[in-house]
Amino acid sequence: MDTVREMDPAHRALAEQLAASGVEFAVGGWIDVFGRSKSKVVPIDHLPNLLAGSERYTPRGISGLGEMTPNEDESVAMPDLTTLRVLPWDRRFAWMAADLLFAGDEPFVHCPRSILKRQLDRAAAAGFTMNLGIETEFYAFLPESLERTDGYLVPMARSGAMSPTPAYDLESTLDAMPFLSRMVAAMQETDFGVYSFDHEGGNGQFEFDFDYAPALEMADRLSFFRLMTRQIAKECGLLATFMPKPYTEAWGSGHHYNMSLADATTGENLMRDPGDPRGKGWSKIAYGFTAGIMRHAGALSAITTPTVNSYKRLNPRLADGSASWAPVWSAYGEQNRSCMLRLPVNRPAIENRVVDSAANTYLAAAFLLAAGLEGVQQALDPGDPVDAALTDGRSQPGTNSVRLPRTLLEAVEAFEADPLVHQVFPGGFVQEYVDMKHGEWDAFHAQVTPWERDRYLLAL
Repeated sequence: MDTVREMDPAHRALAEQLAASGVEFAVGGWIDVFGRSKSKVVPIDHLPNLLAGSERYTPRGISGLGEMTPNEDESVAMPDLTTLRVLPWDRRFAWMAADLLFAGDEPFVHCPRSILKRQLDRAAAAGFTMNLGIETEFYAFLPESLERTDGYLVPMARSGAMSPTPAYDLESTLDAMPFLSRMVAAMQETDFGVYSFDHEGGNGQFEFDFDYAPALEMADRLSFFRLMTRQIAKECGLLATFMPKPYTEAWGSGHHYNMSLADATTGENLMRDPGDPRGKGWSKIAYGFTAGIMRHAGALSAITTPTVNSYKRLNPRLADGSASWAPVWSAYGEQNRSCMLRLPVNRPAIENRVVDSAANTYLAAAFLLAAGLEGVQQALDPGDPVDAALTDGRSQPGTNSVRLPRTLLEAVEAFEADPLVHQVFPGGFVQEYVDMKHGEWDAFHAQVTPWERDRYLLAL
């Protein structure tokens, strides 16, 4: 099989080493717009070919982004060897994150990993690196849930069906340990640095917390985590979903980003300053980064909350009327969990609480970094932090705050109109992403729902 790069003899030795440990196959997973790994599978003795770019794809149109044409040139998946992991749940496979490239190492316009790498290069040229920690949530449920007509996801742990919420409930966590313990073991084996996990607010909803890392490493880690979660759940007789709000009464699943800039040379975190005039201990860089994200909050929503369903989560109240803590304003606060951005006192990072579990980690990190850097370079000021609980979407909390989009349509319109979007994303990506999301909104909006029939059928 032809390759685009010369094969490295060291990769032959690596293939033999992996084969001796029981590995039979290798994949170079490129990531689609939904964050799912796509890949051909090669026998392990073809690993040197894979690492030299032997596997070609026609990816346009995959997952609905763009339209494939019969005469389009093929892309090459170029794996990043530093990301190699043997799958803990199936040791026959070795997985790597890959970039999609055209001949001459030109990134394919739809390659999320390449889009993030370009923004990281811009940050490095300005003297910064970006570190990222992610708190990601998901639901694990019994397959019988799919047969229900009310959409409720039946949790594996019956003790999880508690009112008002099973958040942090230890008994619920212990009941789910047949699944959770396998997850922890797999994460420890693959160097996630997992340090806690818990049952979250929804029945059958869980969160894992693990070490922060440079942004590209974290995005690769999350791509692997999503694959790992779904596969281990299946082996435990469960299904797992990263859908932001899987049923009306559910708590939403977030994907909170904890972002910080560090000195590209020394690695020193640059988010703190004891001389902060506001007396909060944050640096001008932190405030500028915050203001930049606030400036582009509307457009960012099309990437950080990228589905029709995402906006069912961004509601200040749950179905029962209790506070959801989901932000609806582009405000920031020091410890305020109802704001889009939180500057927590226990870590030198900015937490973005809008990002949900449907977000593509690479794309969200790329756009957030670009927006934050704009704020730093232009010395933007976010104004004063908001202390009040933002429990409705009507009362504007500050002069620099704007209401976040209420629907995917609003978000996509803001995305298309924002000049920064066209600097971060290749032109072909922007138009095809906008077209895809308009199609998603139109398909949803054309549906007549049970809620509408219940409300209007006999009343009108």
